[in-house]
Amino acid sequence: MDEAMSSAEVGETTSTIEHIRVLGVPISLVNMTGAVDRICSWGKSGTAKTVFVRDVHGLMRALEDPLLFALHDEASMVVPDGMPLTRVARLRGYGPAQIERTPGPDVMLAVCSRSVADSTTHYFFGGKPGVAETMAARLSRAYPGLRIAGTYAPPIRDIDGQRSLTEEEMAELDTIKELTPDFIWVGLSSPKQEYWMMKAVRHFDHGVLLGVGAAFDFHAGRVKRAPAFMREYGLEWLYRLLSEPRRLWRRYLILAPLFVYRIAREEFSRSRRQRALRGKQ
Repeated sequence: MDEAMSSAEVGETTSTIEHIRVLGVPISLVNMTGAVDRICSWGKSGTAKTVFVRDVHGLMRALEDPLLFALHDEASMVVPDGMPLTRVARLRGYGPAQIERTPGPDVMLAVCSRSVADSTTHYFFGGKPGVAETMAARLSRAYPGLRIAGTYAPPIRDIDGQRSLTEEEMAELDTIKELTPDFIWVGLSSPKQEYWMMKAVRHFDHGVLLGVGAAFDFHAGRVKRAPAFMREYGLEWLYRLLSEPRRLWRRYLILAPLFVYRIAREEFSRSRRQRALRGKQ
């Protein structure tokens, strides 16, 4: 567990929460309860924060994109959505009390549930036309008293990490700021949502921006989620692949095996270094 890093080592960003690095990408050492506690605390008070929800696909995309890779160190928290990431942590000696899978859809439900008592508010930004509204209505029925500040489905457009926000995008932000939501849920898919959040957060004095991607479609009932037993055993990827093979085949049949190969190589190198250090002692 010598790889965990503190805020003093990287600065007041992701590293304010202890984390490990998986292929160089920081993954916060949090379990579901700890992540939700922190997110809800941020929502009640404090400056604007950003939360990345990271799975294998998103991590591998970050390895291909230096700018996206760097943004992970600027995020306030990077939670592990994906059993492979928690299994890497297990290899390094971390137990469930320190880190466990925290899927974006589950984080959203837990925060919505908690926010009813806290009287904090939500804004849903993303999804295809009508998806955010449908999701908001379903969540309101599931959690009576849930306070929803607004929803918006932005037009389909390129979002990258290079250019500044356009006038149209700034107008959208101004609308959101006027509503002063405590939680801004972003469903633009990765890496668009990470690029957008890191640009947008500079314009907010308060609020937690969370990139949850497919959670919009799941909670709107547009896409069926894997059964609970498949999620429990780390087989959600198989369910999604069988449900959308044309869209997801590269993610699960190429990127996932490549991730396993790179992790095996990284862990072998770490093991050799640790043995060499012990030999010198």
